[in-house]
Amino acid sequence: MRYIEWVTLISVLIHFAIQFSLCMRVILRPHRDPASRIAWLVFILAVPLFGIVAYILLGDISIGRNRIARMDHVVKSLPKCHDIPGMRVKEIQPRSKTHWDHLFQVGQSINGFEAIGGNHGKLLPDSYFSIDAMVADIDAATSHVHFLVYIWLSDTNGRKVLDAIKRAAKRGVVCRVMADGLGSRILIQSDDWQQLQQSGAKTAVALPIGRTIFAPLFTRVDLRNHRKILVIDNRITYCGSQNCADPEFRIKAKYAPWVDAVIRFEGPIARQNQLLFAADWMAHVDEDITNVIMEPVAHFSHGFVAQAIGTGPTYRYSAMPEMFESLMYSARKELLITTPYYVPDEPMQAALCASGRRGVETTLILPAKNDSWFVAAASRSYYADLLASGVRIFEYVGGLLHTKSLTIDGEISLIGSANLDRRSFELNYENNILFHDIALTSQLRERQLSYRWQSHEVTRESVAEWPVVRRLMNNTVAMMGPAL
Repeated sequence: MRYIEWVTLISVLIHFAIQFSLCMRVILRPHRDPASRIAWLVFILAVPLFGIVAYILLGDISIGRNRIARMDHVVKSLPKCHDIPGMRVKEIQPRSKTHWDHLFQVGQSINGFEAIGGNHGKLLPDSYFSIDAMVADIDAATSHVHFLVYIWLSDTNGRKVLDAIKRAAKRGVVCRVMADGLGSRILIQSDDWQQLQQSGAKTAVALPIGRTIFAPLFTRVDLRNHRKILVIDNRITYCGSQNCADPEFRIKAKYAPWVDAVIRFEGPIARQNQLLFAADWMAHVDEDITNVIMEPVAHFSHGFVAQAIGTGPTYRYSAMPEMFESLMYSARKELLITTPYYVPDEPMQAALCASGRRGVETTLILPAKNDSWFVAAASRSYYADLLASGVRIFEYVGGLLHTKSLTIDGEISLIGSANLDRRSFELNYENNILFHDIALTSQLRERQLSYRWQSHEVTRESVAEWPVVRRLMNNTVAMMGPAL
């Protein structure tokens, strides 16, 4: 055979060997549903070169072996909630059992955090007010400020928080600050980040992106730390959907304003968020902050029950969708959900449809204009089945509805960073707080209803009138969901 024929033959054999090895990896990889396996196998075999590259970049859910090992070690080495002085449930606030206890049991199975009483919370009016409240608490901090965020911009709100942390650090408060390596890359690469370090604040980059072209071979760069956590003096914590940025969100201004909801919590729940922060911090920084975690817990004589829920690719598989599905199946009268991104797996879609079919007043509120056309198209592919089951769908027209919230029967709520999409289920580190309090749930429910009043309702008739091309595009995009 001529030289060129040998080269061609060897190239073909190498190509088939790569295809075969990737197909074996798809089949053998744990925690992948059959639809996902089939989608990747078809993709790799039908579009050989592009499929191979796509799987290498996006196929495996891994932050890298070293990071996984370190995260596992840190999580196992952290003290348990019941080991913290004053954090035993019986020490804080005795409570009677309720018909919601099974939901907190699901939450406890994820992080080991018990539902803890003695908490207080306030839903903040808007994004600017939320930032101002954070700044006021940072300015009043006496011991430490721990801040973890996905997107941090050098705009008005971003600079307010930067300046507050710098002031706190200069007066001797220990400030530990962590921002995601992709979401906050503009700030991290700026002089503002260096000035923050020079003020005395300790900084870290969550899931830093490798600087070499070979980085994607060892870790997925789109696996991100999407959490939003602020803990002050082990006593105050914030939870919600808001990043550290103006609602005008200048990097995607045409979708603005970003509409978020944040709750300021005070009480033992802050210590559970502290444990989530510590796990991320100690996995990236050679600093043991166990002494901060183990400080005695200040008690409140009254307060509601709450539980922090943290998930991610190194936590228990399917943790977040199980939490959402359990909440949906528990609704008896009303289920209200707001999320910017709805790309469910099959059990999630079935749970929401089942809610509508059994007579629960089920409402899903999404943004009319989404910053991701891909997600918007995929979301709308599920509309027909949801509407047929009795779920009411509203599309918010006052900006990009970014609030991730769920209320059940006017009694129990979930708020945090997680969306109802596969990225939040499998790829991102997320944090939410589940709480049982009629008064605070009422506040959150009123906020959800205010979104509905600024929305137009999607009907079965309007969906039926969509042109074939639009339905074809929506369904085609949704088919790619299991692969991603």
